[in-house]
Amino acid sequence: MKHSWQDFALDEPELAAFGEQRFAKGPAYLATVRADGSPRVHPVTPIIGEGHLFLFMEPTSPKGHDLQRGSAYALHGSVGGNDGGEGEFALTGHAALTDDPALRALAARYGYPPQEHYILFDLSVESAFSTTYVDGGKPVRVKWRG
Repeated sequence: MKHSWQDFALDEPELAAFGEQRFAKGPAYLATVRADGSPRVHPVTPIIGEGHLFLFMEPTSPKGHDLQRGSAYALHGSVGGNDGGEGEFALTGHAALTDDPALRALAARYGYPPQEHYILFDLSVESAFSTTYVDGGKPVRVKWRG
């Protein structure tokens, strides 16, 4: 089932807050599926604002074509080191291309000033997970499925 970032955050506020923190640490990695079924991974800058999860990108981006074709996505935040000490966060969902000027302005307000020609996707959140490490490296996993 497709949910907004806001739906996810209301249902699992601690997990959403952790995800927002991880996404703020650096580029995230977006995985999509090419038309031939093979995977594609690219660094992106996710934007979270007022209950939305956005991505700006070039209109010629192959990953954007995947999303427009209906490919599901996986988005994984950067991990701060080989030991994963700061934890990891990832989610899955689908993306909707939007040309709504109000959403574009919202994304720009919470993210970065986009180039005029960039396209904007509003991402649904269908599942999320985190792994953190406590007590000398014991993994603690939290999962959410909408």
